[in-house]
Amino acid sequence: MKVSNAAWKARLAERMPASLAREVDIFEAEIGLRKQGKLDEKLFAETRLRRGVYGQRYDNGQRSDGRALRRLPYPEHPTKGPQTLWDAPGMQRIKIPGGGLNAAQLETVAELAEEYSDGIAHVTTRQDFQLHYVHIENTPALMRRLAAAGITTREACGNSVRNVTACPYAGVCPDEIFDVSPYATRLAWHLIGHPDCQDFGRKFKPAFSGCGQHACGLAKIHDLGFVAAAREENGAVQRGFQVYAGGGLGAVPYQAQLLSDFVPVSELMPLTQAVARVYARWGEKKNRNRARLKFLIQDFGMEKFRRLVFEERERLADDPRWTDWLAEAENSREAGLRPPGELPPAASAAFRQWLQTNTRAQKQPGYASVTIKLPLGDITAHQLRRLADIVRRFTRETVRTTVEQNFLLRWISLADLPALHAELEAARLAEPGAGGIADIVTCPGTDTCKLGISSSRGLAAELRRGLAAGELDGLDEASRKLRIKISGCFNSCGQHHLADLGFYGVSRKAAGHAVPHFQVVLGGEWDRNGGAYGLPVAAVPSKNIPEVVRRLTRRYQAERRPGQSFREFTQSLSRAELKAMLDDLTRVPAGEAAYLSDWGDPRVYTLEDIGKGECAGEVVSLVEFDLAAAERQLFEAQLALEREEADAAGAAALAAMLQAAKGLVRMETDPGDDPARIVAEFRARFYDTRRFFDPYAGGKFAHYLFSARENAGREYSLVSAEILINEAQLFLDACHSCYNRELAEPVPV
Repeated sequence: MKVSNAAWKARLAERMPASLAREVDIFEAEIGLRKQGKLDEKLFAETRLRRGVYGQRYDNGQRSDGRALRRLPYPEHPTKGPQTLWDAPGMQRIKIPGGGLNAAQLETVAELAEEYSDGIAHVTTRQDFQLHYVHIENTPALMRRLAAAGITTREACGNSVRNVTACPYAGVCPDEIFDVSPYATRLAWHLIGHPDCQDFGRKFKPAFSGCGQHACGLAKIHDLGFVAAAREENGAVQRGFQVYAGGGLGAVPYQAQLLSDFVPVSELMPLTQAVARVYARWGEKKNRNRARLKFLIQDFGMEKFRRLVFEERERLADDPRWTDWLAEAENSREAGLRPPGELPPAASAAFRQWLQTNTRAQKQPGYASVTIKLPLGDITAHQLRRLADIVRRFTRETVRTTVEQNFLLRWISLADLPALHAELEAARLAEPGAGGIADIVTCPGTDTCKLGISSSRGLAAELRRGLAAGELDGLDEASRKLRIKISGCFNSCGQHHLADLGFYGVSRKAAGHAVPHFQVVLGGEWDRNGGAYGLPVAAVPSKNIPEVVRRLTRRYQAERRPGQSFREFTQSLSRAELKAMLDDLTRVPAGEAAYLSDWGDPRVYTLEDIGKGECAGEVVSLVEFDLAAAERQLFEAQLALEREEADAAGAAALAAMLQAAKGLVRMETDPGDDPARIVAEFRARFYDTRRFFDPYAGGKFAHYLFSARENAGREYSLVSAEILINEAQLFLDACHSCYNRELAEPVPV
């Protein structure tokens, strides 16, 4: 018997909290109002984003002007021409606090991936799921089915508290202070829809870690990071957290600063609310480029920020929800489904290899945690169902997503490891090498993200192919453990700043064509909760990046000292040495058509032939000279920073930005060498006219120039000089992009 839509909704409503059911009803009504033109698009955009609904790139076929579009990675979804939010699929993000799931939830995601998406679920670097190619009309039904399984999409995007992430090993790690899982999960649900968290200028990301030495929680790269701590008080051990604030990757990475060295667990929620209230009250609202918490702390200084937070905490009225769950959290215990065991003799070479790279002993004797390595973070609906069966058979449904886009199975009896491996092999989920050089983290890039500049997934797939084809054979154990992370643009969704070898997408011009490139970022530190960020070295054509990886890994293997990390190795080399090692790879060989397309996309990267006329050619020559000079000055800034000459480094970075701005201005007039005139002409001709703005960042990077010029002559510290160098690199990248656009669509003189 066919069930009516109303009856189906009523049945689902019985299985979900009334508040979630009401939320979805409201969103469904708002969709109807927007389609009727009765709801402002700006308001609706934030409304849908706060429910995890994104527009996405959908580039396969032709635009209305006949110009080619980028590929769609799943050809079974043909485009219909120019797309809007209403007739093109988008992306649905699904919030998974702490990455914790059960088998029924895995099956729900599998069903939704098949019915509403392309049959694939993508695990993100924030432990979420994403389903792509979802039509907006289907999102209310999808949300109801998730809510019935105990999952929400509320505030998965938008100017809100994003998913609260946590170490996936929490509760089983031998080095942890205590299990942070219940605290992370409870805080996540407490903050969803909380009135103190609804008036932010941008997003707000919390994270939990059970210790300070490992990377699993990455507390120091977040707006608010909690690291487990304990102290003795009146003869009893009291749980609490070291609290860090103001971290973030994005275009220019900031390390979080210590807000408090110990906050009792009873203060977890009120302190977070106090931080949220200070951020909402004092954080930037008009200029979104400076609307993150890290900029507020930079402007205020940590002492003032700390004072405001604790003053705000004192003003909060007591709330029983802050503490009524603490006893339950402290008594929370996971356990294995099957008794602890001993590992049987290894049955095969494949099993031994998998055992070495994908398993980790728990602090509970006789048990191990097992990583399921997901290529590019993707898993099919069929594999999700198989995984749900595996989880039920071997565990008490203790499975988690990880920030490295994998799954972690916990509480596996050592005696069950051979049988588990066989089941994973049958599901094609037993690929070895978890956490190693072939376990590449990548954002969606140009496949589906509207901000993608270069094909991060295409590059990751190519690197994986090369490593699978035998390039791993010559690498020693230390080189095999290097981490590669790729972002399709500067925004660091792929966490390239934390990688041994990081890459982010940029574009450059060669022989009259825009060519996809990646900026090479070396020496990030994954451990110590993301303890240090890598340094940009050179922009390299996308097609040369595999050779970059080969050269760097071979040199690391050949020349490193015993026990030397990749970060320490790259720091032992001068910037000049690193640049010289890659210098020939930065050039595009003449006549090599392959360089004009990106990985996985046979079409030409540029949309039009931009080499037009002798006059344009002469202007091109002058501008290219200035941009090249700016790149050299920025390199000099990096060398000065390496020599710990902070003032020289800061001055050179500012000079590089002025040189690049001068190059753009000289397309129309010669501003001379006066910095004030260069900035004024740049502002009038490129910023005020929005010609410098692009879909990736708007006019964001122009503010780096304006701010640096306003602060010219100040004394630099090594930290502020490094930040300015990073900002200058992004400004130069934006100047290259602006120049490419100007040539493609020249402004009439």
